[in-house]
Amino acid sequence: MTTKFRIRLKPLALMLVLIISLPAFAQKSQIQEAKVKASKMSEPVLCTIILPEEYSDPECQEAQYPVLYLLHGYGGNNTNWVSKKEDLPDMASQYGVIIVCPDGKNSWYWDSPVNKESQYETFITHDLVNFIDNSYRTIPEAGMRAITGLSMGGHGALFIALRHPDVFASCGSMSGGVDIRPFAEKWEMKAALGEYAQNKAVWDKHTVINLIPGLKTNQRIVFECGVDDFFIGVNRALHQAMLDAKIAHDYAERPGAHTWQFWCNALDYQMVFFSKAFDAFGQ
Repeated sequence: MTTKFRIRLKPLALMLVLIISLPAFAQKSQIQEAKVKASKMSEPVLCTIILPEEYSDPECQEAQYPVLYLLHGYGGNNTNWVSKKEDLPDMASQYGVIIVCPDGKNSWYWDSPVNKESQYETFITHDLVNFIDNSYRTIPEAGMRAITGLSMGGHGALFIALRHPDVFASCGSMSGGVDIRPFAEKWEMKAALGEYAQNKAVWDKHTVINLIPGLKTNQRIVFECGVDDFFIGVNRALHQAMLDAKIAHDYAERPGAHTWQFWCNALDYQMVFFSKAFDAFGQ
């Protein structure tokens, strides 16, 4: 389970943080919770952190780990992935990776130009990454960070990573709403971007598919969607846009709809993808 890039050493960093409770943050616990200060929002953000089982092993106290940031969908919270995918702690141990699940509320993971209390792009790329790197034994490099998510979180993961390749060298999406404009009346997006008819330029700027033309990136990208999913059309369009732009990526369609059954299965594939990416960057 201990992979070659995790033998790199660094001293443990100490950081003052807002903690839910001492037992929730105790080093012996594989699943922890922390409230992380948000520099552009008034309230801290609740996050779930899943550690490899060996993290607290005295023989592994100098080992460092890559990090997967795993985003939830609309209507969800930081506990969704742990509660729905029961083997997530086992996967953290199997692949030797720290998994971080922030509570993105219904933000779509943008820095909202409308709501100053919904600034999640900054929170994830700056506040959360810095908190994790200073609180845990990570490898603090873009090549050792990945981000993915489901539905709203799939959009958020690609939107954030493609705009911040210096922070995330690998990214993915599962059933992502990768073009928001056909769904302008749904899922509270207007609360973050304003009415579509009066703010088309803002909506164009905040949708993943519009990041692709002219994009030059060496990031590792993987995304997928079920053939019965209402987002299948926009995912196919994103796949074609990346082909046209000659952006390397892995894209898959499989039987399934917009369901946890599909997402839990999809994460199994993506964990292999990200593990190989971490190995490649660690060479």
